[in-house]
Amino acid sequence: MNFLLIEALRRFGNYFGEDLLVEYPAGSGERRSLNHVADDISRRLVALFLDDKDGRRAIFGDQDLFQRDPAWHDLLPFYEYFHGDTGAGLGASHQTGWTALVVDLILQLHGGRISDWEI
Repeated sequence: MNFLLIEALRRFGNYFGEDLLVEYPAGSGERRSLNHVADDISRRLVALFLDDKDGRRAIFGDQDLFQRDPAWHDLLPFYEYFHGDTGAGLGASHQTGWTALVVDLILQLHGGRISDWEI
């Protein structure tokens, strides 16, 4: 659903440009373009797969083997869905499924380059 939402925001954002601004985040009083909102949601989704400041990845949740063991830490599974509060991966992890679309989000955010990217 997130990917479809992002794609719709981009399509309408490209059509309306800066003529249509929405309050984002909700309740902030700040007005942003639809493309800005799409980029922010994309960054949040991609961040589930990246190391945080403590070197932990949200997708691994509390699984110490994946969080700490260098042999496992960079093997990124594409889970079926994610915990809404923690970002921990849930469901099937052995399929690429829709979650592999995160690669497309990375490419869109970084102009088709995935080398040397930072969120």
